[in-house]
Amino acid sequence: MIVSHKHKFIFIKTAKTAGTSFEIALSKYCGPDDIITPISPADEKIRGELGCRGPQNHLAPRSDYGLMDRLNLLFRKREKRLYYNHMPAFMVKELIGDDIWSSYYKFCFERNPWDKVLSLYYWKNKTEPRPPVSEYLESADIGILKKRGIRCYAIDGKAAMDRVCKFENLKDELKLLQERFELPGPIEMPFAKGSYRKDKRHYRDVLTAAEAERIGEIFKDEIELMGYEF
Repeated sequence: MIVSHKHKFIFIKTAKTAGTSFEIALSKYCGPDDIITPISPADEKIRGELGCRGPQNHLAPRSDYGLMDRLNLLFRKREKRLYYNHMPAFMVKELIGDDIWSSYYKFCFERNPWDKVLSLYYWKNKTEPRPPVSEYLESADIGILKKRGIRCYAIDGKAAMDRVCKFENLKDELKLLQERFELPGPIEMPFAKGSYRKDKRHYRDVLTAAEAERIGEIFKDEIELMGYEF
């Protein structure tokens, strides 16, 4: 998640939408006062090697620490985070205030749910034997994916973004964002969280009718919002 005071935008990070790669790419253009949340150590290494800004301005001030926060700092060396990865829009709004929220350009990425579920399925099940997709659809992973979908960028049940970019149109979306924020040069996406998917078949050739229907039920809000079709 990034709040850029320099360019006056708020990026809400969803799941399985190339969010980490995009986050790294965006951090290149951030200023010292911008909020950048941490990503995994491996991805932070990529960000550092590319010379981009790392996590900054995301920690809570010591004045916000309660007893447990102080104990965690003392014994676990764990600082309290004010902003964090995949943070939902309503919490960001509460922290930055109505003035900034209403005046900054807010955006995120969304992806065809049938494709997104398969991407997660192969990433979480990197080796054989893999569970049946039908079984995986009832796992906690799918609940988390739903939480980091429209629930992440909606407030009071409605999408709260100025733009929900389509993952499928990534190249065109990046160009539009680059032009809107007047960023120098094209936004270059690094390779982060590479795919473990060997099976490159289209989701229509992988999912059964029952599996496709179940995904449609789970992600009906995203499908309706973005006009996705199986």
